[in-house]
Amino acid sequence: MEITVPSLIYALNGTDIRLPCSFNSCYKVDNKQFSMNWTYRSCSNCSEETFIQFDKKIINQRLERFQNRVEFSGNPIKNDLSVMIRDVQLQDGGEYHCYVLNPPDRHKGTGKIRLEVLTEVPPERDSTVAVLVGASVGGFLAIVILFLVILKCVRRKKQQNLNSDDQKTEEEVKTDGEGNPEGELKASIPEAP
Repeated sequence: MEITVPSLIYALNGTDIRLPCSFNSCYKVDNKQFSMNWTYRSCSNCSEETFIQFDKKIINQRLERFQNRVEFSGNPIKNDLSVMIRDVQLQDGGEYHCYVLNPPDRHKGTGKIRLEVLTEVPPERDSTVAVLVGASVGGFLAIVILFLVILKCVRRKKQQNLNSDDQKTEEEVKTDGEGNPEGELKASIPEAP
């Protein structure tokens, strides 16, 4: 049995909120054996209060705390056990647990959701600064890489020029400066007076 729930949900005071809970089981749901319940507790040390359960049918416990604002919105046949809380109040914040048992599965599945009720919508985060910083750093790195590539090419070209100059110097050393190879004697014919 595997339960899927979000760990944290934010709700704006006075709005409706859906608490999703879905499960995966190796077995098909049989309404005669399937059981499910939703519980609420206002703090981690507080006792749990069952507010919705399924025992052959959906049973809403009608807790005074929720004043008929909670309803089952899921479909067990489709593995959806979600509940809806209408007109969320500040005191609705706390832990909600979704428990599921689908025999012949032996283990009960459990999902825990923390509901935080807000009095105002949090401001949207402006990511413009992050984009500008990222683009600046990326542009700077691109320029540095380009500079290093150009520097490498210039050094390679200079090295090639030095190598060709060394080769020319070696060839000049092998000649006497007039284009005659070393070791050859010039035949000089004296000019007649």
